[in-house]
Amino acid sequence: MTSIRTLLVLCAAAPALAACGFTPLYGSPGVSSALSAVTVSTPQGRIGQLLREHLDDELARNADASPLYRLNLALGEQRYPRGVRVDNVATRYEYVLVAAYSLNDAKTGAVAKTGRVRVEITYDSADQPYASVAAQQDAEDRAAGEAARRIQLELATWLAQPKPKT
Repeated sequence: MTSIRTLLVLCAAAPALAACGFTPLYGSPGVSSALSAVTVSTPQGRIGQLLREHLDDELARNADASPLYRLNLALGEQRYPRGVRVDNVATRYEYVLVAAYSLNDAKTGAVAKTGRVRVEITYDSADQPYASVAAQQDAEDRAAGEAARRIQLELATWLAQPKPKT
């Protein structure tokens, strides 16, 4: 019941927010169409493939449209043992994914924006080898999804800002 009240209050407040100049990020002109016109280039490997798939989903990639931008990514990943048993075997790991990106104009190749996101995910390591590999791969997928979400948010914020006229 509380969520329905909250929704009603937000719906009632929406016209007031618009009247004071508030524009939702995706309400900004051209943000969604520009995001869908970004082609993604990632390094070879499992993490690169996962990140490209998540980015294509997050950016709502339109394969039929000619790309306006090319997003080039460089990835770094590390694993740290966090939970160590008495026999010195790790039972929990921290997986860190760092994605440095460069958004380039598709026609000229000029760099339009650069950035870097860091995602930290923890996962349990089981004694059974298959379960341990599955947990590690799940952590990689979750990290790639979160990195894609953060990159998409940074790009949308950048696209929504007014650009200086040249």
